[in-house]
Amino acid sequence: MSLNSSVDAISADLSENVAAQNATLHRKIGWQGAFWVASGVPALVLFSIGAIAATVGKPAWMIWAISITFGFIQAFTYAEIAGLFPHKSGGASIYGAVAWVKYSKFIAPVSVWCNWFAWSPVLAIGSGLAAGYMLSALFAPDAVINTWQLTLLDLGMIKDGLSLRINATFILGASVLLTVFFIQHGGILRSAKTTMILGVIALIPLMLIGLVPLITGDSAQANFFPLAPLAHDAAGNVIDGVWGIEGWKLMAGGLFIAAWSTYGFETAVCYTREFKNPKSDTFKAIFYSGLLCVAVFTLVPIAFQSHLGLGQMVTPAVVDAAGVVVTPAVYSGMLEASIYSGMGVAAAFSDIVGGGKFIGNLMIIMMVLALLLAIMTSMAGSSRTLYQASVDGWLPKYLSRVNEHGAPTSAMWTDLCFNLILLMMSDYVFVLAASNIGYIIFNFLNLNSGWIHRLDRPNWERPYKAPLILITFGGILGYVNLAIMGLGADIWGAGTLKTGLIFTALIIPVFIYRHYIQDKGVFPKQMLEDMHIDGHEDGVSNRAGILPYLAIATGVALVWYMHSL
Repeated sequence: MSLNSSVDAISADLSENVAAQNATLHRKIGWQGAFWVASGVPALVLFSIGAIAATVGKPAWMIWAISITFGFIQAFTYAEIAGLFPHKSGGASIYGAVAWVKYSKFIAPVSVWCNWFAWSPVLAIGSGLAAGYMLSALFAPDAVINTWQLTLLDLGMIKDGLSLRINATFILGASVLLTVFFIQHGGILRSAKTTMILGVIALIPLMLIGLVPLITGDSAQANFFPLAPLAHDAAGNVIDGVWGIEGWKLMAGGLFIAAWSTYGFETAVCYTREFKNPKSDTFKAIFYSGLLCVAVFTLVPIAFQSHLGLGQMVTPAVVDAAGVVVTPAVYSGMLEASIYSGMGVAAAFSDIVGGGKFIGNLMIIMMVLALLLAIMTSMAGSSRTLYQASVDGWLPKYLSRVNEHGAPTSAMWTDLCFNLILLMMSDYVFVLAASNIGYIIFNFLNLNSGWIHRLDRPNWERPYKAPLILITFGGILGYVNLAIMGLGADIWGAGTLKTGLIFTALIIPVFIYRHYIQDKGVFPKQMLEDMHIDGHEDGVSNRAGILPYLAIATGVALVWYMHSL
């Protein structure tokens, strides 16, 4: 059974009609439930820890510490704006869109869209890595099951070597996605219970990995210092680089890609509409999720780098008479090819704990469960962003349908189909980097929405009110993120920034279709009332004036300048 969510959230909460209540998301969890759903975020360290280490070199551990610090500061802004709208789901992008919509109909949906296409690829990348871990553990690298491939489409015009293909990783990864879909089809309460079980199992290896080197004292100083960017000499040997513009580009690229993981615990506020007590649960959910992420994103990269070391060239590259590389150079340590792709990260982590083949395989199984947890977190959060954006009039109407369990199944099906395409991509690191363009734009818009809400809604009740200095730092970090994106995004592929910006622009025709064709230029009634943008609400004004436009213009100029360096 599928119900169209034509009933707004406030009316549903107050209604005694069971059918009306069931037509929207259900209030069934406390902050602990959201904490466990968001506990998949620490597993996102598995997605890019290898790529960052293999690209940046010895400063890699610092990148994670700096990035999670940025993310924790930003979380206080998100906790405040989420408390303003206890009847809304979908996360910070939805709450931030309210601030921008009075200044432009088109900026607000960009925020929501960017948040969705940044979070959604977790499904494809996570299931692909989980499949790769399982295949690597069960079969030799040169086994037929690991080497066969059917190429469907060459995407070299986007990035060299990129293609759509079907192989064993895709088939096994698709099975993982369908399993997660089935679990989440039962609603938020079943999802929260499942993620609590998975969270306990999956977080154990991550914490062990982070703590073992501290307990044993096995941390070689040479693996961390000197803090010089990665470089190679003419022969391909690894050397310490210098802090010129190229070195800072590597650092910016590392911070750029790490943000996709370390900022992710903001998903804890996606479930405001499903909290039993949203006024108190919202802040607790994001705060305690943040503390967990601080521990994992600080300790695990240090342990990883301590164990592997930077690495050196094992076999030089083979070139033909024209100087074209036929076979790339082979490196050890963090520079090993499977570390960059992520497929060798589970094996490296299992070596940290030690204990032989059995313990190693057990650790790999637990890593797969950690990835499954991350996929569940992403499907829960990204589908609710699509759902609420549809209810509010940003995205097509069909996305606002829920089933009898209160699960946004139309949005979940959309997520699933989109990610089956991404799962066929041959380069997951590029997919991650391109989607992160949207995530940085989302963070910029929503960190600035904090001060816009303060100016335009000064008298609104705020269950949690962040200190002014944290709102200010959040706004500043919005520009820091844009600078990092402009300077470092393209180290992950020459077309990364352009591809991400093109995908960002796709919201414009989608929004035009929904707003001007489906809704005839008028927002849904419940959206006008709940978001207080009909121009007749007490306590709401446009006090920010021209400042939001100046903020956008400054951000665009900053990205252009940093990208031109």
